[in-house]
Amino acid sequence: MIRAYKFLMRPTVGQVHALAEMLRDHCSLYNGALQERRDAYRHVSKTTVRYGRQSAQLKEIRAFDPDRQGRWSFSSQQATLRRLDKAFAAFFRRVESGETPGYPRFRGVNWFDTVDFPKDGDGCRWDSTPHDPVTRVRFQGVGHVRVNQHRPVVGKVKTVSVKREGKRWYVILTAEQPEPEPLPATGSVVGIDMGIANFLADSGGEFVPNPRHGRKAAAKLEAAQQALSRCKRRSNRRRKAVRRVADLHRKVRRQRLDHAHKTALNLVREHDFIAHEDLKIRNMMRTPTPRPDPDRPGGFLPNGAGAKSGLNKSINDAGWGVFLTILTSKAESAGREVIAVDPRNTSRACPPCGHIAKENRPTQETFHCVACGHKAHADTVGAINVLRAGLARRNARKG
Repeated sequence: MIRAYKFLMRPTVGQVHALAEMLRDHCSLYNGALQERRDAYRHVSKTTVRYGRQSAQLKEIRAFDPDRQGRWSFSSQQATLRRLDKAFAAFFRRVESGETPGYPRFRGVNWFDTVDFPKDGDGCRWDSTPHDPVTRVRFQGVGHVRVNQHRPVVGKVKTVSVKREGKRWYVILTAEQPEPEPLPATGSVVGIDMGIANFLADSGGEFVPNPRHGRKAAAKLEAAQQALSRCKRRSNRRRKAVRRVADLHRKVRRQRLDHAHKTALNLVREHDFIAHEDLKIRNMMRTPTPRPDPDRPGGFLPNGAGAKSGLNKSINDAGWGVFLTILTSKAESAGREVIAVDPRNTSRACPPCGHIAKENRPTQETFHCVACGHKAHADTVGAINVLRAGLARRNARKG
């Protein structure tokens, strides 16, 4: 299996300058390749330029510009061209499927933050000074950069990437590892119901509170964004304000990830089987369709867009998608089984009698069956129904 590791780097002032130049030159290469594709297609011949042709031009580009493009790893430049090729492949796929296409765009130097090295040892070297007690990673054109390695890397390192986040620099590794030993069986199964008031409820009646990191940081973010809007363009004050906003967003993101990792780890350690709702988060966050007012040409009727916007913010703040991805990954490593089930009617079906009706849920938190009178917390009922559906699906698979 493949596992990723992310470590903070501690570059010197000179290395920071070299890393920034590397990002700038890869950004220039990306934009130049994009411009070539646009110009070729706009020509009367409608020529299509692909990755193979652009990769073959790298040798000439490096020889023509040895002080910039010639400094960096050839394979990392190929990876940058592959990134552009993937962007075009995704664009054409969306066109064919009828989705919003989203033509690949030019990248500003502040919006190009990652350089990939497809193979350890080709333009980069992880643990480049094994005799040194301090771990270092070497990049062509930059040198040996100190790394704050907070945990061991297990397995053979396959790829290396360098990433800039604000003022910090990170190295990201992917390592090929043997299949891990599964955790000891607990004999426990659980269903979970994702929510807004509570982050999740399980079928045993337990709740994980929603930390609402985004809402807690909303006041600081609003003040920082207002300060940014008052700054003049291309000024030191504006650069500091941009950094402040980015730092606040980064803190919220890291808090959300930390909470997701801890919650998923607890579930994986305590249960052999976990069932959850197969949530279509993108569909849930679609904006309401406008309702034209037939009595007022050009006017519109209320469609609940304001309330839907607040709900969308809460869903984003909860981070359901990130959590479910982390849960699936941890369960795979621990030898646990995770199944996603259809969420329809999970909060309306009565567990004792099976009666389904929207009247069974008079409020967001209350479940009261109109057929048998069963009362419980609505999220707990949803988790119980999710678990039952998950077990039924597992048994169907086994035949």
